[in-house]
Amino acid sequence: KMAESHKASLLDKLREKSEALRAQDQAARKPVEDALKDIDRTLWRAFRWLDEALGHLEVIRPSIGHVFRLHNVLTIEKPKFDRGFVTFRRRALAGMEILEHVELFYRIEGNEPIVLRVSPASAAGIEERLRGSTLVYQYQTEQDEKRVVRDGLFPVQTAISAPVRFQPDYHRQVIEVTLRNVDRFESVSLVFPPDKLNEAALEDLRKVTMGEPRGLLRRVPLAPISGSRDDPMPAM
Repeated sequence: KMAESHKASLLDKLREKSEALRAQDQAARKPVEDALKDIDRTLWRAFRWLDEALGHLEVIRPSIGHVFRLHNVLTIEKPKFDRGFVTFRRRALAGMEILEHVELFYRIEGNEPIVLRVSPASAAGIEERLRGSTLVYQYQTEQDEKRVVRDGLFPVQTAISAPVRFQPDYHRQVIEVTLRNVDRFESVSLVFPPDKLNEAALEDLRKVTMGEPRGLLRRVPLAPISGSRDDPMPAM
């Protein structure tokens, strides 16, 4: 009986703690309609800020302070901002028209194309790496006078397409920001409460994309998204 009483006591304590945390979480959340409007307003402000920032960057065309390394295949150092645009999609939810997502696409360019000369046996592995990077490339073979394939050639364009998606989770009342090819050839993700995705955060995000120091987000570990499948990006 003591064991049963002790077990019941533990369950009671767990139940109380669980209910307290659940109540605390619910109290911290805003009413649904208010939360939807707040997140929607935050995304619209981000859209307008990004749209103006891209216009300035297209005129300035700054150098990007990142070095993009694709494993041991190639390296692109200090590319320049080329061009970009920002778009959005809307949807109906709870009787309101709200933003489903905001997405920024921009392109940066290296100084000149790269030609990789590889052995034919390693060409398939190199192509797999290139395909995952979204870099534009071709594959050619080089033959000797007896028409025997001696080398594989990969001419690679050093233009990098980098999308940044702002995806609201209206149920959890957060905004997930997913960055691809921003400072490396992979996707990373950050989660913001709506009130934290303000102009200061957007400016820090700009610093991250440009490779500038002292950005708040540069002090935040950007976690890779493992096993994710990236959607195709629109042509720039």
